[in-house]
Amino acid sequence: MKRLRLGVLVSGRGTNLQAILDAIARGELDAEVALVICNHKEAYAITRAERAGVPVGVLIQKEYASRQEHQRAIADSLEKAKVDLVVCAGWDRIFTHEFVERFLGRIINIHPALLPSFAGGLHAVRSALEYGVKVTGCTVHFITHDLDSGPIILQEAVPVLPDDTEETLAERIRVEEHRLLVEAIRLYGSQHLQIEGRKVRIG
Repeated sequence: MKRLRLGVLVSGRGTNLQAILDAIARGELDAEVALVICNHKEAYAITRAERAGVPVGVLIQKEYASRQEHQRAIADSLEKAKVDLVVCAGWDRIFTHEFVERFLGRIINIHPALLPSFAGGLHAVRSALEYGVKVTGCTVHFITHDLDSGPIILQEAVPVLPDDTEETLAERIRVEEHRLLVEAIRLYGSQHLQIEGRKVRIG
């Protein structure tokens, strides 16, 4: 079985990217990051990728004539790098229909909530606190044409503590995100994931 080639999309600090890189370095994940694409020039994720010797593409939306052209350039770069799986590891843009269609069934996302709760938007942790839930968590799911509604691969619950702030809760969720995302990639690479309608069967 050939080694899984990953294209990782990032927008911020890149802690999930680092978790992937660390798992590969420890031999826990039979994969390689073939390309990192970032859409913010100042994102620390770029530094993480460069330190790991991973090719990085910095593609800024405002430098393109349209959102469609921007995402077309991203998709072209991923295909040129011959990636097997696209991993959204803290990506802050919604994909066009065309982009999703090109990678349907081989693009996954990590979301900081237990989907379908607190789907959509960039403030799922804040929304969980404002709603007063006692448990939240994170979800790895396939991306489809409907926002945050693709088949769920893995989920992990995280309790909400009485004195939690958005920052403290997000940090505890992030710990589980790192583990869950690596495990989802491992399962995909071992061909143990099968999409059956809106569900994912593991095994």
